[in-house]
Amino acid sequence: MDRLFTLDEARALLPGVIHDAAGVIAARADLAEIDFARRSGGRSERGGLPELKGLQARIEEIVSGWSEQGIEVKGIAPVLVDFPAVLDGVSVRLCWIEGERELGWYHRTELGFAGRRPL
Repeated sequence: MDRLFTLDEARALLPGVIHDAAGVIAARADLAEIDFARRSGGRSERGGLPELKGLQARIEEIVSGWSEQGIEVKGIAPVLVDFPAVLDGVSVRLCWIEGERELGWYHRTELGFAGRRPL
């Protein structure tokens, strides 16, 4: 889906993204703990293989939901998403990373995260 967002549209979606990102963050931590226990021959109070598979499915469900909305998922550790947009006739990505409270950054599409600038 090739969707372009206005700044207002992206900002309106951000509370839902932040809420869902909290689920990704929690699942990511549990997944790491279960995986470590499995690799080291121990047990985790978080569960075993069935729980690990469930956590992977939950993360995939959230990421897929974002993608279906046209949001580009750049990473889950940390959670990093871009909203494709056009500012002043230039292709950009409105950029949000885990821990930020608002959508306050963008970068030119071809520059990526290293080219981030405040809105």
